[in-house]
Amino acid sequence: MAVQEARQGGGADVGGRTGGHEGGCTCGDCPHGARAGHRRAVAEFLLKRDEFAAGHGLPAAVAHSASASRQWVSEELTQSAELVAERGRAEGEAWLVRLWWRTACAVWVLVVLLLLAQALTAIGAGWTAARTAGLLAALVVAGALTTASWFHRARGGALAPVIGDDNRLSTSRAVAGAWVLFLAYAVLVLAGRLAAASGHEERDAVIAGLELARGAGVVTVLAVACAIAVLVRRVVGVRVLGQRLQKVQADRPRAADLLTDDSGRGAFADIQYVVISGVALLFAAVRLARRPDQLPDLPWGLAVVVLVSAATYVAGKYAEGGKPVILSVVRSREAGDLDGPIRTGDDIEIRGAGFVPPGAQGAARLSRMVVRIGAVHVHVPLVPVSGGFSNPTDAVLTVPVPADVEPGRAEVQVVTAAGVETNRYAIDVTD
Repeated sequence: MAVQEARQGGGADVGGRTGGHEGGCTCGDCPHGARAGHRRAVAEFLLKRDEFAAGHGLPAAVAHSASASRQWVSEELTQSAELVAERGRAEGEAWLVRLWWRTACAVWVLVVLLLLAQALTAIGAGWTAARTAGLLAALVVAGALTTASWFHRARGGALAPVIGDDNRLSTSRAVAGAWVLFLAYAVLVLAGRLAAASGHEERDAVIAGLELARGAGVVTVLAVACAIAVLVRRVVGVRVLGQRLQKVQADRPRAADLLTDDSGRGAFADIQYVVISGVALLFAAVRLARRPDQLPDLPWGLAVVVLVSAATYVAGKYAEGGKPVILSVVRSREAGDLDGPIRTGDDIEIRGAGFVPPGAQGAARLSRMVVRIGAVHVHVPLVPVSGGFSNPTDAVLTVPVPADVEPGRAEVQVVTAAGVETNRYAIDVTD
């Protein structure tokens, strides 16, 4: 009752602001669209969280009760976090719509750079048919990517195929896509060379350059990269459905996704796969520039290095994640409290691992965590501290035991923000 009374007085402006504006509005509250609206919502949330962490802003109706204060603060922060999440989703959608134009511009900038490089290297050596074939192949690839960007402009343009189901850039798809584009460009260069060939010997040399014996290394790397892109998607999907891997949606894809895990920390398996594949791709591009009459003959030594890197990446995908688990449940005791059993109204401390999935450190995700105590669902309260939250954490959750929990044996189970359930842990609740 105290919480409801306080919300009617002190929390009205939050609810009014939430109901009056959408994430993409251009009114006075967010004059610059979704991006400015999201930034303003984040700033207001951080300010409110720090104020509550410092003990300010509590209504008098709940200040006398620690549990009522905690519940009121948690609900206020949850509402603000939902507004931040709504604005974040709107900004992500607007960012994806703008991305197609940026990707198209980036592709044509690369074509211009290729033209400049060919013009500079042609000084003294003269313009050759191979340079013409390379430029025409680049124009064809750029035109195809621009067309694809237009048709997928609502999903990131040319980057749409490499955006995963979790709205992050997929490392395996990006690497496979880079090899596919490079091999397509190489074949188009050979097609241009074949069209420009004037004699039988020159045409036979170009056709011989397409033989598998000369391009076995690069073809093997292409096949493995594409197979890994399919395999990783299957592995991740099966592990998510089997509740052995927790995945949460990102607001929008970022370039850093190629080198980090879902929580934004650098991932060794991803970094080494991108670096080694990028080095091998650069080597193959140089070989194509030096010998434009055949597929780039990637040495088997370098090809094996790429295969070892790919195997490491797949092993990393199998090893990451894990199901959250409850290890113990104890009665939470503050200084001065007497020791005793768990009673209704007490706080319990749930200790374990994996309660906060990677990428779910935001308040909007944390507020979705639920603890089942018997048949009662208890939302995990947000306890703010300067710069973050002390509850919930990845290893410890603190929740009250509601009066609706019947005395006796009850099972405790945590449901994370990703929807994954932990094991059941039995506790005894007394009167």
